[in-house]
Amino acid sequence: MRSLDHGDPALFLLAEMAEDIHERLAFLRHPGGEVLIEGYDAGEVSQGPWQVNAEFSYSTLVDLDDTLAFGAASFDLVVSVNSLDTVNDIPGALIQMRSLLKPGGLAIATFIGGASLPRLRAAMMAADGDRPAARIHPMVDSRAAPQLLQRAGWSDPVVDTHTVKVRYPSIDRLVQDLRDQALGNTLADPGPPLGKAALARARAAFLESADADGKVTETFEIVTLTGRRSLAGT
Repeated sequence: MRSLDHGDPALFLLAEMAEDIHERLAFLRHPGGEVLIEGYDAGEVSQGPWQVNAEFSYSTLVDLDDTLAFGAASFDLVVSVNSLDTVNDIPGALIQMRSLLKPGGLAIATFIGGASLPRLRAAMMAADGDRPAARIHPMVDSRAAPQLLQRAGWSDPVVDTHTVKVRYPSIDRLVQDLRDQALGNTLADPGPPLGKAALARARAAFLESADADGKVTETFEIVTLTGRRSLAGT
């Protein structure tokens, strides 16, 4: 449980994702080699406690053209950090990750899942009333993730989730944390900004679920997908 009141930009979710990735790599005893890291905080992962030597490359999987320069079967490890839930074609992005792997290579994708931000969602609904706007982009339901991995052809697919609970004194601080960590609304048409009255309703609705100390507990679900390209390279 974390409590945030003020101070430097909060990057705790990105740090949590990076730590989780390194724990998995240590457990799997991945041999290292050529590594592609894509996402909004690739540096946090590359600067972590690598147990083996690795050569890093960086890109994004949002557009197929972004990865064509690397060529198929170029990497021993492909890592996606905090971005897979923002692409238009998730199965397509997962297929890209698999195609970039050498036979037997490992893929890891970690992102914020669909069970996240229930307090913020409720506050936004209260703010908009009978005409809700799209203020939070759709998030991946972890229950649908196994099917996505199967469609993308990942071998030995595994889906894990865990939650991080954070206590906030206001909705404004929560929104600032989301922006600091590239977790804001990524929709092309996110809807109109909240007016003064709507913002006041959002702030009041958020604090309705506050504890005795005036702070609200918000939940973040972190989803992590792991899998391999088969030794046959299929």
